[in-house]
Parts: sequence; structure tokens; C-alpha cells
Amino acid sequence: MMDLSGIQQIQARIAEIEGQFSLQNQQLPGMDFASKLQQEIDKNVTTAAGKAHAAQRVQESSAAHQATTSAQENFANPDLARMIHTAATKYAVDPKLISAVAEVESGGDQNAVSPAGAVGVMQLMPETAAGLGVNPYDMKSNVEGGAKYLREMLDTFDGDVKKAVAAYNAGPNAVKAYGGVPPYAETQNYVSSVLDIYR
Repeated sequence: MMDLSGIQQIQARIAEIEGQFSLQNQQLPGMDFASKLQQEIDKNVTTAAGKAHAAQRVQESSAAHQATTSAQENFANPDLARMIHTAATKYAVDPKLISAVAEVESGGDQNAVSPAGAVGVMQLMPETAAGLGVNPYDMKSNVEGGAKYLREMLDTFDGDVKKAVAAYNAGPNAVKAYGGVPPYAETQNYVSSVLDIYR
């Protein structure tokens, strides 16, 4: 281990050499590379964090917008919005409720088919569609069938939207049996999702 006086001698020698080359008063090219590199890294980290934060804000804003606007405004298909309004008028159902159900059921996609076999925008089971006298594979007919079924559920449950929506998902008998939304996780999540959009 070098003693303190040895270290001081080395430091003095370094200072002497620096003095000879005037390094104290002059910056050689590239000597500030490390500090510039660090500045760039810091700037990029800040920019990346800012972009990530901005992206997160956009996602949050978009999610909030989708939850609070009526679903037909989110559909890219203006024909679907017209079909919803026509069916809503025909069956005296709030178009926002039909839209909310369509959004949760299929995202407005007529080509959607559930694992259980439910078809189209309103996700009608073929036997339900047959009972309603509609063709579930035709978008206009599918929307009409969904609106008609919602009207039936609203009538069955004295206009109680929550029970009607639960019955749309789980069937009217399950809602009657439990006196309200059945204790099925899927149905409870479904009702919450529809009502969040509908409100």
C-alpha cells in the first residue's frame, strides 16, 4: 500500500504534466464525451417516460370515453347505428340500451359467434332468434331481434333495466329464481359492463 506522501507526489507530478500541456485551460476534443453521453441518456429516458405516460393517458381517456358515450358512437358502421335507432323506435326501447348490449355482446360485430353458438351483433342464440321470428345471420334482423327480446325482458320485469339486462344474459327464469341478478360471475360482470355504458 502506497503511503500518503507517495500519493501526494504522484498528484503533484500529474498537475505538473497538465500544466506543461495546458490541459487545465483547454478542452481537448472528446474530453466531454462522458458528460454529453449521460445528458443524452437522461434526455431519452425522460422522453420515453413522457411518451409512455402520454400513451397511458390516451388509453385511460379512451377507456373513459367508451364507458361514458353511447355505444353506437363507437361503432365504425353508421348503418348499424341506423338499424339500432330503427329497432329502438319500433320496440320502444332506449337506443342507448340496445347499443350498450350490442357493445358488450359483440362490439358491434355481425360476424361474432360465441362458443355457445350465439350469433351476430346482439349475440342471439338460433333458437331464441327463431322464437323471435328473426334471422340472426342478417344484421338488421339480428338487431331487431335483440331489441324485441329486450322489450320482452323489460315488460317481464316491469321496466327494471338491471333485471332485463340480467335476463338477456342468463335467461328470465334465472332472474326470477334469484329475485334479481343471478349470482353468476359472468352475468354480474355482464350487467355491470352494460349499465356502465348505458348510464
